[in-house]
Amino acid sequence: MHSYHDALAIIRQKMAGAGSAAPTEILRLEHARGRVLAEDIAADRDYPPFHRSTRDGFAVRSPDLSSVPATLTSRGEVRAGEHFDGKLGPGECVAIMTGAPLPAGTDAVVMLEHARMAGSAVTIDRAVTARENVVEQGSEALKGAVVLRRGRRLGTGEIGLLASVGKARVQVFVPPQVAILPTGDEVVPVDRLPEWFQIRNSNALALAAQVSAAGGVPQILRIAPDSRDALRRLIEEGLESDLLVLTGGVSKGKYDYVRNVMEELGAEFHIEGVAIRPGKPLVFGRLKGKWFFGLPGNPVSTFVTFEVFARPAMALLAGAEFEEPIFLRARLAESFRQKLGLTVFVPARVETRDSDPIVKPVGWQGSGDLVGVAAANCFLVIHPEQTDLAAGEWVDVLIKRW
Repeated sequence: MHSYHDALAIIRQKMAGAGSAAPTEILRLEHARGRVLAEDIAADRDYPPFHRSTRDGFAVRSPDLSSVPATLTSRGEVRAGEHFDGKLGPGECVAIMTGAPLPAGTDAVVMLEHARMAGSAVTIDRAVTARENVVEQGSEALKGAVVLRRGRRLGTGEIGLLASVGKARVQVFVPPQVAILPTGDEVVPVDRLPEWFQIRNSNALALAAQVSAAGGVPQILRIAPDSRDALRRLIEEGLESDLLVLTGGVSKGKYDYVRNVMEELGAEFHIEGVAIRPGKPLVFGRLKGKWFFGLPGNPVSTFVTFEVFARPAMALLAGAEFEEPIFLRARLAESFRQKLGLTVFVPARVETRDSDPIVKPVGWQGSGDLVGVAAANCFLVIHPEQTDLAAGEWVDVLIKRW
C-alpha cells in the first residue's frame, strides 16, 4: 500500500507527457477561462508602454526639489488616455492623473497632498526621488518577452493579461473527456424512487461536477450492475474517453468485480490501495492505452480520491502541469486524536476568528455522509505522524474547489 505522497508521485511519473499530443482549438478570449494554453504568448509592446504615474499629483524633475519647500510653475495638465506635448525644463511641472504618461523631462510624481497650487504656481513641501510614484516603461514586460507559457491554465488574471496584449483569440487544448462509470446493484438512477435497501446514483453526478470544475467534459455512463459481462461492456465504452473513472466495486468483496474484469481486459495496475482515510481502496492504472481510476464507492471517499488524485491527472491530460493539491494552514478549533498511521481527510469548516483562520470538523457519520460534506467548505488534513493534536495548533486544510 502506497502513502499519499508516494501515490501522487507515481501518478505524476507514469503520466508524464500524457497531454503532449492533446488536440487544440482556437477560442475567442471570452470563452477561454479554465482552458489550458497551447501556445506561448509574447508581449506585443513594452508594458507599461510609457512611464506611468501611480498617483494624482504633479509630474516634476526630482532635482528641482533638492531643497523644499520649492515653488514650480505649472505648464498644464495630463490625464489618463492623453499625453503632454513638449518637454519640461527646470522649475516646471505638470498636473498629472493616475495612469497618465509622464511628460518628457520629468522623472517623478509628487502626490497632491504634498503640494499647494495658486494659479500657475505650485508650492511643494516634500522632496521625491527619481521614478517615485512611477511605474517605468517596460518594467512589467519588454516587447517580445513571453508573458504566458504553453501549459498555463487560464484564470481571470491570465484572461486580463491576454486581453492587454491584444489576444482576442487564443489557441488552447481541447479539454479531456472523462467517462464516469458508477457500479453496483444497489445503485439506482437519481430520478427513481429507491427501495429501502438501495441508494441513488449521487456519486456520478458529484463526480461530473468535479470533472467540470477541473476543466474536463464529463460523460456519465449507465450504472454497471454486479455482472462481469455488463461491467466489461461498460468499461470498454468508457475507454473511448480520455480518462475512465469508476466508482465502487474496487474493494475485495465477493461481488466487487471491477479489478478482476479489468485484469481480464489486460489492465496494468500502478496503484492498488493508498494509506488514506477515506479512500483506501483506490486503484490507478492503464488499459488499452487509456488511464483509469477506480474510486471507492462511499461518497466521501469518492469526493476525496478524485480531488487529490484524479484531478491532478486530469490537468496533465488537459495539457497543463501536474496540479498537486495545495494545503493551506489554519488553527485547530478543538483537539483531535487519531492512531491510524494514515493521511486522514475530515470534512470541516474554516472561518476567520481574531484574524486567524480556524478549522473545525463538521458533524459527520463516516465516508457515506453527504450531509456532512455539503456542510463543509474544506477538509482538515491529518498526517500519519500527527496522532494527538491540541486545540490552537496549526494544521493543513484542503479547500473545496468543486
